[in-house]
Amino acid sequence: MTSTLDFAPRPGAAPLPRMVLAQAGAEMRAMLRNGEQLLLTLIIPVLLLVGFSRAPLISVDGTRVDFVTPGVLALAVMSTAFTGQAIATGFERRYGVLKRLGATPLSRPGLMFAKTTAVLGVEVIQVAVITVVALLMGWSPHGDPLWIALLIVLGTAAFSGLGLLIAGTLRAEATLAAANLVYLVLLGLGGVVFPVASFPEGVRPILELLPITALTNGMRSVLASGGGCPTGPVLVLLVWAVVTLGLAGRTFRWE
Repeated sequence: MTSTLDFAPRPGAAPLPRMVLAQAGAEMRAMLRNGEQLLLTLIIPVLLLVGFSRAPLISVDGTRVDFVTPGVLALAVMSTAFTGQAIATGFERRYGVLKRLGATPLSRPGLMFAKTTAVLGVEVIQVAVITVVALLMGWSPHGDPLWIALLIVLGTAAFSGLGLLIAGTLRAEATLAAANLVYLVLLGLGGVVFPVASFPEGVRPILELLPITALTNGMRSVLASGGGCPTGPVLVLLVWAVVTLGLAGRTFRWE
């Protein structure tokens, strides 16, 4: 027989994994409902894929779609994990959303982990859509998908940490401007659609240390060349992830 004690309330916070998953689900739904973020994270990468694969704007070895697709996949990761997340989080701070979350048992690292988890969920959709479009255009991918998954996870962590670092320290308007400026600069310099080899030799070593360049080169070495573990890009992304997430965890302000 059921006792009334079985229905007694259990005060206290839910386990951290449950709180993180609940917050991640809310973050993911918010991203998918936001038309501006959907344009940034999905429509623009697809348009770049089609445009640079079809138009004779770049000269590369092999087919243009084989060269462009890995870069566009890397761009999709950056647009979601960095630009979209930084802007959304910056305005959440401005409107007091994060202040209210700060009053809950969800810790600062828990919030960052939830946001990164939500980003990964959106990226699954991005990768699926971009892959289908690229395959219809004649893309012939190679390599082990496990290395691609590793690169995406590390790239997401690196860009997410950078986005949260900016959003957690700057005002919303400054975050909006900085995130869009960085997005455009990295799009042009990160080897996404223009080969890094086309830049002067003196700046190439610096460009190869950028997270977008590391992610793009790693994706391209696996998907276009069928290579194994891209050790160099993995190490670069790992350093960016550790440094940016560590700094964001220490400096992030709820309001």
